[in-house]
This record gives sequence, C-alpha cells and structure tokens, in this order.
Amino acid sequence: MHQTFETVVAGRKLSVETGYVARQAGGSALVRYGDTVVLVTATASKEPREGIDFFPLLVDYEERLYSVGKIPGGFIKREGRPSEAAILAGRQIDRPIRPLFPEGFRNDVQVVAVVMSVEPGVEPSVLAMNGASIALGISDVPFDGPIAGVKVGIVDDEFVINPSAEELDKSSLSLVVAGTRDAVLMVEAAANEVSEEQVLEAIMRGHDTIKEIIAFQDEIIAAVGVPKREFKFLEPDPELAAKIEVFAHAQLDAAVRNPDKLAREKLTSAVRQATHAHFEEEMGEDTPHKCIDAALDSMLKQIVRKMITAEHIRPDGRAMDEIRPIDCAVGLLPRVHGSAMFRRGQTQVITTCTLGAVGEMQIIDDLGLEESKRYIHHYNFPPYSVGEVRPIRGPGRREIGHGALAERALLPVIPSEEEFPYTIRLVSEVVESNGSSSQASICGSTLSLMDAGVPIKKPVAGVAMGLVKHDDRLAILTDIQGMEDHLGDMDFKVAGTTNGITALQMDIKIQGIT
Repeated sequence: MHQTFETVVAGRKLSVETGYVARQAGGSALVRYGDTVVLVTATASKEPREGIDFFPLLVDYEERLYSVGKIPGGFIKREGRPSEAAILAGRQIDRPIRPLFPEGFRNDVQVVAVVMSVEPGVEPSVLAMNGASIALGISDVPFDGPIAGVKVGIVDDEFVINPSAEELDKSSLSLVVAGTRDAVLMVEAAANEVSEEQVLEAIMRGHDTIKEIIAFQDEIIAAVGVPKREFKFLEPDPELAAKIEVFAHAQLDAAVRNPDKLAREKLTSAVRQATHAHFEEEMGEDTPHKCIDAALDSMLKQIVRKMITAEHIRPDGRAMDEIRPIDCAVGLLPRVHGSAMFRRGQTQVITTCTLGAVGEMQIIDDLGLEESKRYIHHYNFPPYSVGEVRPIRGPGRREIGHGALAERALLPVIPSEEEFPYTIRLVSEVVESNGSSSQASICGSTLSLMDAGVPIKKPVAGVAMGLVKHDDRLAILTDIQGMEDHLGDMDFKVAGTTNGITALQMDIKIQGIT
C-alpha cells in the first residue's frame, strides 16, 4: 500500500514514500529532501551462504547523471563503474549499519541507493543513509536499528545542520555523524584546524537531530514494517568448546604475547594446526574443523581483550598510550619530485609527490559542483605488504577510502593556486602493514610535500586510536596495530596540525559509544 510520511529536518521537509516503487525488494523507500530524491532498497537472500565466517553485506550507491541533467562524457554515453565519490558514499552507509546485524547472520544482504534527482546544494549521500535504515527497518531482515545520519558544519561560529553547498564553502568543518537514538556509530569529518571541543560539540549537535529523525523512522516502521524473519545464532557445541579451551588456551595465550607480528602469526598458526591435529586423532573423519576454527577465533579474541583491559598489556608489550618506534627518511627516489618513507613499528609507507601544470588537474564527471581538483592523493595497499598473495586488479573500496581520508587531512595546508600554481599528486605505497597505514600515509605525505618544495602551511600528522571493552572494563589505545584493530571495538583515525584537527574517521564495531 502506497503511503507517504513527512517531517521537517533543519527547516526543510523530509518525505518518505513506501509501497510505491520497487515493491519486490525486501524493503524500499523513496526519500525526498527538498528536490533531492533517492530510491533505497534492502534485500536479503533466503538462505545463508555456506562456508564463510563473515557477514556478506554489500552496499551500492548508484549515481545517475540524469539526476543533475547531465549526459555522461566520453564516447560511451552511460554510467560505468562507480565514481570515487559514489564508493565513498557507499562506505559511509555501510559503516553505521554493519554493527547492527545479528552476530552469526550469514545471509547475503544488499542495500542499493539510486540517486534519481539532485537539488544543487542538497547532498544525496546522507539522505541515502537515512533511506537505508528505513528500507532495512520495514523489511524482514534482522536489523537492530534504526540509525540516522546528518551533516554538521560551522559557519560564522554557528553550528549548521545539513548545510547547503554555499554554507559548506564558508564552513570550517564538514562532519557526517551517524548513530542510534542512544549512541554514535560513525563519524567522518574534514576540518580546517578545528579544535577538539568544537568537533565534540558538533557531534553532540548532530546526535540531537539524529534522535528526531529516528523518532520519524519509528513511525514509518510501526506503520508499514513487516515481522522480522526468525534467526538463531548456532553456538559451537559447548562440550567441544570446553575441550578446545583446555587443550589450546595456554598455548594461544603465550603466542599472542610475542611482540613481533610475524612471529606472533606463526605461533598462533602453529597452535591452530596442533589443535586440529589433536582432535582429528580423537574424532577422525567427523572432526568439525569449522567449529574448531570458530572456537579458536573466539578464544583468541577473549584472550587479547582480557589481556588489554585487565592486565593492561598490549600484544607488543606497549603501554596503553605508547606510540610505536618511528623512523623517517626523505629523498629516497632520485628522479621523483618528492619522496619520503615513514615507518611506525611494522607499518611502512613510501609516499611520492609529483608536480604538474595546472592543466593536469583531475577532471571530475559526477553529481557534484566541483569539476576539477588540483590536489590528489592515491593510496595503494598491495598484498605483499601483509605477506599475502592475491591478484592486483586496481584500487578496491578500502584503498579509495583511505586515500580520500589522507587527502582530506592534508587539504587545509595545501597552498592556493595563486600561491603555488601546480597540480599536486601524492601516491602512498604501503610496503609493510601492521595497522594504521592510512595515518602513516598522512605523515609520509607531509614529508614528501616538503621534500618536493611545496610550501605547505604546517606539517600534518595522523594516528589511529582504539577502544577495547571486555565485561565492565574499558581500555583506550594509542596507535593501534593490526590485531588490536581486528579484535577491538573501535578504530578512530584523527589527523591534524599543532593547532587543530584536519580530518577524522571513527568506525564502531559494537552498538555505538556515548
């Protein structure tokens, strides 16, 4: 049944239509904010995918150039692969909804947001995030929402919710915050050396509006939502889990305390192999190898989290607020305009800077008003950086996201075209990784720019903070490494100068922080 719901957000009408288009999807919402219209659908497969140990969520954000009255440029007159802006928007939607699906849910879930009409100055990506929550909420997919998102700016020292393009041009902050009614799940920001207090206040102001949007979503879900499908997480056999605990716990506990990443991985792998071999002798062909792996993964997570929160010991032996040893070098590559190496612990990045004529600027053919940009940052994460083998098929979503974060971090210190009439391209090659490689890219970029003679206004540095919660104990970690990121509850990347914050990105794996 076709129904329309309306409310007002930041002085502008927000309307949602359900039961009108895409009625065969699991859930669909046609969301309007001003003249910007986004169709968002959410659909899940009927059966779980076998043989996987992760949640297969796919978020596609589809830009249609007809939405701004444009025909695609070039020889082929149709949209091709998603633009970088579309990939970043999809990641922005993915991050706040992913923690709210039930543990152990293995059905494929796809959220598709199609941008159908864009009013200049009314950004569709945050609207799509709210539409995704509505589509999931009214579907039968198990989802512990709703969530909502808003953009916050600071114009003339005043906080502005969902600022227009003109207001963003004057704003010292562009912050997207998403969360539930009780907690914040995701923050992403670009800032012009804004203070920590202002960023925190912007998050709180944004969350106040989030609560209003969630109350509106509650009305929609109550009116047109369908019952959620039944789902029960199958816990490993408790008797088998207890036997694995007795056999492997002490060995695994000793293995994770090795400070070297490669040695630690080798030791934990040996424990895993020994555990499988032990139970194969006992159970023969009936050995449940997947259950053993799941039990070992759970045990490893609990060991590390307890070690950090109760013993205040990190896997590499550092204090909670201790940064790994840092090593830097510049001028590595003789025929490159600028080059630098930045190493923090077992994470190493080589960043190059290339200068070109203004005419070599990046031409952008998407929904935005910006047609070109003269400062570009690209981030590459090859498989050898973590000792793996896989095909290299161009940048993935993660690489594009990390490159954009590093680009935002340096933008406030890049000289204007009048001061420095060159196109600037930075490329960060992650040659070794044990966590926080995007922040190492920011540090390496500062060095590379200075090596190339670019008159940046100030140096910029970045660090990744972590959060681990176990029982009723909490630990905040400085400069997290790979294991702490993987087994922890938060990845909070922050970059800035000595004067203030220039970029931040926060991702939460639990159901928000307050």
